[in-house]
Amino acid sequence: MGVMDQPVCCYRHPDRETGIRCTRCERPICPACMVSASVGFQCPDCVARADRTSHQVSQPRTVTGRRVGAGDPFLVTKLLIAVNVAVWLVELAVGGGGSGKVAADYGLYAVCLHDQFGHHLCGGAADGQWYRVITSAFLHERTNPLHIGFNMMTLWWIGAPLEQRLGRLHYVALYFVSALGASAAVLLLAPDALTIGASGAIFGLFGATAVYMRRAQYDMRPILILLGLNILFSFTWSGVSWQAHVGGLVAGTLVAIGMLYAPRERRSLVQWGSTAAVLVASLALIGAAVAQVTP
Repeated sequence: MGVMDQPVCCYRHPDRETGIRCTRCERPICPACMVSASVGFQCPDCVARADRTSHQVSQPRTVTGRRVGAGDPFLVTKLLIAVNVAVWLVELAVGGGGSGKVAADYGLYAVCLHDQFGHHLCGGAADGQWYRVITSAFLHERTNPLHIGFNMMTLWWIGAPLEQRLGRLHYVALYFVSALGASAAVLLLAPDALTIGASGAIFGLFGATAVYMRRAQYDMRPILILLGLNILFSFTWSGVSWQAHVGGLVAGTLVAIGMLYAPRERRSLVQWGSTAAVLVASLALIGAAVAQVTP
């Protein structure tokens, strides 16, 4: 008498006999575990493993190598615009003589001065008010809607696509380090001038855009022409802080070079190390500028 064959049971349900096997791993599967495939059936484990592999392979990345975050790709730019507009509305509401109370309290200067309206302002970065190096980048002329209007239009036009390509974290770092670079240049070259506006940080975005286009081997002429016109405007238009524009441009360009030209090996270390180097250099220049005007 021959020996009867042992029944084949589902690997997930040992009490259920089956004649079907997974086309990937060939393990026996019952009707409850079968997942239809292009050819035959697959077990739940193989399907889950394939889904994880597919997700990892297709995960989009930014030009700096980071995974693309979920949600709105322009979220940070929109938030920056919203904050700038909200602060400008506060400036309108608070009012005040001369440049306005908010500008006097949070605008950038190093020593006591008279603003363009002849009002005396005291305090400044040299008096320990270090917050001015950042808060000044969110202030605009309350009596000149064109100031904030032009800056916010440029921030959206230049910043939004750059945020999408760099990723949120790198974009935030680029923006704020550029703002600090702009403040450093102002305190070094014009410590007795009240300076406000987001244009210093925006010039950093201009520099980063030029670096990105060079790295991607795009036609550089459009961005170079636009940048050249803005620099010309900075030096020829009365009341514009060319110091902030140049400082922001230099800082943003250096940060972008570190981010976009970092080698694959230790990419993150090079990117954040170079960003930190520009940040430290900006803070050191701010300290040196304040020291030279402090009695």
